Amino acid sequence: MPKIVRFHQVGGPEVLKLEELPAPKPQKGEVLIKVDAIGLNRAESMFRSEHYLYQPELPSGLGYEASGTVEEIGPGVTGLKPGDRVSSIPSFSLRDYGTYGEVALLPVHAVAKYPENLSPVEGASIWMQYLTAYGLIELGKMQQGNNVLITAAASSVGLAAIQLANAVGAIPIATTRCRFCRPGYLERRKAYRHKRASADVNSWPPIEPRPSTQVSSLLFEAMPWLPQSSARSR
Repeated sequence: MPKIVRFHQVGGPEVLKLEELPAPKPQKGEVLIKVDAIGLNRAESMFRSEHYLYQPELPSGLGYEASGTVEEIGPGVTGLKPGDRVSSIPSFSLRDYGTYGEVALLPVHAVAKYPENLSPVEGASIWMQYLTAYGLIELGKMQQGNNVLITAAASSVGLAAIQLANAVGAIPIATTRCRFCRPGYLERRKAYRHKRASADVNSWPPIEPRPSTQVSSLLFEAMPWLPQSSARSR
């Protein structure tokens, strides 16, 4: 039987248990994949500790992101077949599906083939941050010349936002409190300005963006609000 990660009570990572369970049978519109790699996300730690948008129904599985190969498809599934290399798109409820395990059952709308030039680790870690950062384009209408202030810029979502801003010709202005980033870390990713800010925003040094023909500016908060009890270092 495959090993699956579940938790029977909410809390820190110590509540996670590796259990041997029967492989789930895909039903209509579902796909079973053999997992090669998984991604870890803050949303999952929030869900596990009961600080997410909705609460777990115990015992619960966990995980939004995974890559692997299709093992079995359910009735009505088209466009996929056993052996296809796929990754999961985080577009489902953690109450219903999860990816932490040797196999993962997923809805077909949340499964996509990923490029052959990507490794399984890369295939498992491309969706969450880029879909989140894509809000700059879809909702913020980011375009060439915009000044874009990106907080928590050393995070995966922050780095994705920097790349998307560069892709459309906007000007990413990066801020971070990351104590582990080497000098030039964000500059090498083509972020205009890297400021090591303290927790007191009043002490932040001023940011002077490049001159631009556009006066429009955007603020992208890459780190969501967290309850005090669940807040950790960025």
